Amino acid sequence: MNIAQYLDSTYLKTPEQSGISHEETLQKDKELAQEAIENGIFAVMIRPDYVAEIRRYIQERNSNVAVGTVIGFHEGTYSVDEKLAEASKAIEDGADELDFVINYTAYLQGNIELVKDEFVQCTRLSLEHHKIAKWIIEIAALTDDQIADLTKNISTWAEENFSENDWSKIFVKSSTGFYKTPEGKPNGATFEGITIMLNNAGKLPVKAAGGVRTPEDAEKMINMGVKRIGTSSALALIKNESSSEGY
Repeated sequence: MNIAQYLDSTYLKTPEQSGISHEETLQKDKELAQEAIENGIFAVMIRPDYVAEIRRYIQERNSNVAVGTVIGFHEGTYSVDEKLAEASKAIEDGADELDFVINYTAYLQGNIELVKDEFVQCTRLSLEHHKIAKWIIEIAALTDDQIADLTKNISTWAEENFSENDWSKIFVKSSTGFYKTPEGKPNGATFEGITIMLNNAGKLPVKAAGGVRTPEDAEKMINMGVKRIGTSSALALIKNESSSEGY
């Protein structure tokens, strides 16, 4: 199986989080892009501040590696206007794919209309600019029933507001990798959580993000029906190695 074509190779730490400079972070992103170019990895997933420079880096090398970024990351509690503004800037800078953190806090508080509104507005912006929109629901913060319900809501809202031709460009994604779980519990994709998402996503594709650290797990996810995998261990996965650390 060609795992590389399913991978979003990811580096999402800010300079403050990693204790390195902006320039050193940019260099890490360039190395990520070069690995993707050399190994047929589908996309790189980076912070918005670095999109323009990495877009240029990839274009200069005549590569078709996609550039993805995160919006409302990682808490998801940004206002709709803030998410739209961040997404608009990322699109202007050359992002191909926008991974929005859904306001799962509002969902848990029962404010479904706010969540629906941000989904519709931000997805519409993405599709109008011919971009992929992925919606991170942060499954580690949800019960199994909530994972099913929120995934099903996103599927319903997509069917109600967008054409069938657009559904393949609207993903439901599992995790940010930054959520703090109690007692060392998984904060990324699990087979159980992904199964629930796949069973409730309808015609929408599913992205498993975080915690996929062996080639075997990646292949199992793909065979289950996952269309993309977000990982900071992309190179290890395609070299048939395992990673015990990272996203």
